[in-house]
Amino acid sequence: MIEAWAVRIPKRQGEERRQELIRDGFIAGNLRPQADGDDLLIPVTGSPPGTERALFKQMQTAPPLPRHEQVGGIAIMQENDPRGAERILAARPSTHTVLYAEGAVEGEFRTKTFSVLAGTPTTRTCYLEYGYRFTIDLGSAYFSSRLSTERQRIRSMMNDGEAVCDMFCGVGPFPITLANRAGWILACDKNPHAIHLLIENLATNRTGNVLPMLGDAARLGEIFGERFDRVLMNLPLIAHQFLRTAAILTRPGGTIHLYALQEREGEYEDEIRSIIPDSTITERFLRSYSAGRWHAVYDIRRDL
Repeated sequence: MIEAWAVRIPKRQGEERRQELIRDGFIAGNLRPQADGDDLLIPVTGSPPGTERALFKQMQTAPPLPRHEQVGGIAIMQENDPRGAERILAARPSTHTVLYAEGAVEGEFRTKTFSVLAGTPTTRTCYLEYGYRFTIDLGSAYFSSRLSTERQRIRSMMNDGEAVCDMFCGVGPFPITLANRAGWILACDKNPHAIHLLIENLATNRTGNVLPMLGDAARLGEIFGERFDRVLMNLPLIAHQFLRTAAILTRPGGTIHLYALQEREGEYEDEIRSIIPDSTITERFLRSYSAGRWHAVYDIRRDL
């Protein structure tokens, strides 16, 4: 037995939290999680807040799997490696498909083209996040599992009863996560496949205060005006182009969350101040995206 730092979580949340720890790079992969009554002790590296010391059995080390991202039952490989895909499929019983992305996000609907390397020929899967269940189709509507912690951060910032607008909602991860804190949420996207999946996910999660809208986010200011306490702009490549509309949608004292890919700190701050001069701006690093480029979010509080 080996003593190590551990995160204690209820068993019913075990797999979701384990996947989150894997994504964040905290899990100690050489040690086996341990049951303790109704809880599960998951071994982690370092000693982040909320950890404790526990004894674990060491796992037999297997050859490392090829680099990939796990999204529900789909593994997305970084290399076109059919043999590696078969290894992933054999090592992970819950994985039904291994894909290879043939290019970057492109087109009006921010989608990727995939080839199937192993398993069931599909881009559709079910993804679990903090107790919510999402049906996604990676080939027809953009989805990122890497913002799960960010969705929880936004939820923790909210006051009960807020009116929220998600200008680029996709299949609904932000609206469904925030719904039980909000008064109501407008969820807009111009991709009909995304809206179709959003409606399916609203029904699955029994979410009744989200209004799906198929449309162009640039027109929202003409339709709704200054009605929302919080506006989400998760379209990192071009969201800044919609800032004027977001400013029209946001009440004084409300907050805009602008997500962006950038090459230098504060890259969009001058543009934000030129459009929303009376504002308080907080910039946060989210994750590395590529060499010299990272994913950031600007929390913009509209003061007047």
